[in-house]
Amino acid sequence: MRVFLSAILLLLLWSQCYAGETQAPVVHPLTHDDVEAYFDGFFPDALTRADIAGAVVVVVKDGRIVLEKGYGYANMASRQPVDPQKTLFRPGSVSKLFIWTAVMQLVEQHKLDLDGDVNSYLDFRIPAAFGKPITLRHLMTHTAGFEEHLKSIMVYDPRRLQSLRAMLADRTPKRIFPPGEISAYSNYGACLAAYIVQRVSGEDFNHYVAQHIFAPLQMTRATFVQPLSTKHSSDLAQSYILASDPPKPSELYNLGPSGGSYATGEDMAHFMIAHLNGGSYGGASILRPETATLMHQTAFQPAPPLPGMALGFYHEDRNGISIIGHGGDTIYFHSDLHLILDRNVGLFVSLNSAGNDPNLTESLRPFLLDHFLGRYFPAPGPLPAVALRSAPSDARQVAGFYEVSRRSDSNFLSIARFLLPVIVVANSDGSLEFPTFSAVGVIGRWIEIAPFVWRQPHGDYRVAARMENGHVKFLSSDMFPPVLLLLPVSFWRSFAFVLPVVIGSLLILSLAVLLWPIKAILRWRYARPLALGRRDAMLYRGTRIVALLFCVTFGAWFWFVLAGRADLALFDTASDAFIRSLQGLSVIAMIAALIPMMAFLTALRDRQRPWWTKVTDGLIVIASLVLSGFLIDYHFLTLSLNY
Repeated sequence: MRVFLSAILLLLLWSQCYAGETQAPVVHPLTHDDVEAYFDGFFPDALTRADIAGAVVVVVKDGRIVLEKGYGYANMASRQPVDPQKTLFRPGSVSKLFIWTAVMQLVEQHKLDLDGDVNSYLDFRIPAAFGKPITLRHLMTHTAGFEEHLKSIMVYDPRRLQSLRAMLADRTPKRIFPPGEISAYSNYGACLAAYIVQRVSGEDFNHYVAQHIFAPLQMTRATFVQPLSTKHSSDLAQSYILASDPPKPSELYNLGPSGGSYATGEDMAHFMIAHLNGGSYGGASILRPETATLMHQTAFQPAPPLPGMALGFYHEDRNGISIIGHGGDTIYFHSDLHLILDRNVGLFVSLNSAGNDPNLTESLRPFLLDHFLGRYFPAPGPLPAVALRSAPSDARQVAGFYEVSRRSDSNFLSIARFLLPVIVVANSDGSLEFPTFSAVGVIGRWIEIAPFVWRQPHGDYRVAARMENGHVKFLSSDMFPPVLLLLPVSFWRSFAFVLPVVIGSLLILSLAVLLWPIKAILRWRYARPLALGRRDAMLYRGTRIVALLFCVTFGAWFWFVLAGRADLALFDTASDAFIRSLQGLSVIAMIAALIPMMAFLTALRDRQRPWWTKVTDGLIVIASLVLSGFLIDYHFLTLSLNY
């Protein structure tokens, strides 16, 4: 989820680069020399500034490789350069394209039905929900309705790897949306399709892909087998946060089909050529032309006229041409694949470092695509946006608070919805603004150019609202892939209300804890004993202990969520005992909240007690109740450890 949320900010920022361009575009020839000169002028400086170790870039056109080149290093210590024919990168979620290709192979063999209930292919059952079954089409368009699931998806120790079936059968996420209605990116859903391929074909998924995709396409080094064999491990690009720091251990994925492949730049070149060439490469065919065409066509379009989802690929059409693609991110590797269908051109890029600035690192790839298109397939600059007469009233209907569709609802990870709050503001002239994004220097002003479709005044990117019965069902934008939607949320459930209340409550309790020893020292210094009876003194001290207990509990929860999102290996069964400890601590704090309630009631009956101490005791009670409600409402206290 981090990648897709960051993409909202980044693409907004990049879109400003195009404001005010009016000169006629210059078209460059897409030749080896021109492309190489372009990337030679881009990558060395970009990698140095971002402190990224290495990158590989591949461009194909009309069935041949125009350019495949490595930049920087696969191994900083040995100064091993990136070799596009030899160095293995981790394409991350680009791996899903192999799942979807395998599914379509079995569809054209009439072994799979895109619109049949997936339970008919499984040896376990996806629980019923919303009165509708899940289909392969739902899985391929990420509209199955699964909530986000992170537990055990990434490990470092090969002994922690589990079978695909175990991960799917034992860790089925809750379904939070009706199938076919809301797109919410799902690694689980993709692996469910991979397991169906395995079940129906009778072959292990890794073996199936190796035999039916990698071998015919001469992708000689590509593999899903984790960890790599000793033979190929020396060719794997090292994993870095910063190129200037030591490398990190190699990531291993329990949901391997969704993001665990290894491939060279040349391997990915062959795969792109096959999809651009109707499923064929070098005389071998992995798909029939009509199957490839079906796979590339729009299969789900959440908010026309914005691009939608193809079968596995997402559409990212721009400059008047049809483009499909997919991004992929592990903790350390960051990749993008784009197929410019109308021009028979493919572009793949992968980085082996997170870099010193996540915004800069993640911006390299979409920035690269935008400027690649602007150089070789430019379009005239957009005309200034002219607002509709209905703009003011339409903007008022859309204004409000939103949260992303890719999220968890039934466990403590539901707190992640507050990590990127989204607010839409309606201006008096009918334009929209996203003030949440002002921290990265984005003005975020949008003009309504069609009913419930907004565009930047001098840019290409759009935002569209899907309306139902006069209310917003969701917002979509071509700033980010159509596997992510923004769903409206009431003020009382929004970050604007919940976060200040929670933070304010923690501040009240923190001050109570902090002032406790300070007041004790002052009383000792001036020989002023605590003017409370024994019982009241016990309640006074107990109240401060409860406040401390809540502060420690929330601090530990917040640390665990943030640390786990930075390193997914923390979200594993090894942390179950820690989670249970936090849940136990939470329950103790909630029960102990009776103590400040008793202290407050006692203070109210005591006419000798100063009014400000009564107010303080009352605020501590309110803060304790607020935090207790938050723990319950956001599912920190669950019997299940599936998250």
